[in-house]
Amino acid sequence: MQATADSTKMDCVWSNWKSQAIDLLYWRDIKQTGIVFGSFLLLLFSLTQFSVVSVVAYLALAALSATISFRIYKSVLQAVQKTDEGHPFKAYLELEITLSQEQIQKYTDCLQFYVNNTLKELRRLFLVQDLVDSLKFAVLMWLLTYVGALFNGLTLLLMAVVSMFTLPVVYVKHQAQVDQYLGLVRTHINAVVAKIQAKIPGAKRHAE
Repeated sequence: MQATADSTKMDCVWSNWKSQAIDLLYWRDIKQTGIVFGSFLLLLFSLTQFSVVSVVAYLALAALSATISFRIYKSVLQAVQKTDEGHPFKAYLELEITLSQEQIQKYTDCLQFYVNNTLKELRRLFLVQDLVDSLKFAVLMWLLTYVGALFNGLTLLLMAVVSMFTLPVVYVKHQAQVDQYLGLVRTHINAVVAKIQAKIPGAKRHAE
């Protein structure tokens, strides 16, 4: 019973995150997506020019400059107008931002769930539980060696972020053409896998 409840909780958390991610990536709220996308790009471009420590320090200084300036401005304005509106950030200072025990447990359980699944999948691939899947993984790792030789981690991350915020929209606009090409690629890959399974003794039987 407890396992079923935990599974249902994980499904609810994942469904909520998935819904929010889809709304962002498909630009359903242009303003919100623009802010998130722009923030990611600014952060990544900054990391290509400066160290992580410098970027964090500059962001903190920028935030402090804005809040201190606004605080002084409001204080001067209140003195001139002889009003007593209080601290300009009072509403935010009184806002509850602590995580409850239930929230911490929820996110911890979610993290544990995905870490365990990842470890099980890596064990299955590295210990060759399925020969074809392990060969696919080996080919992927081999291709990544060439990708790593051409691009550094930050460049790949920048390309991944740009793709995440552009490819879904392109797919929606050109879904028929994209599905057609993907179908051709999938058919070709399945044909290659079938040939590999036919040539490796026991691979086809184990896959079935």
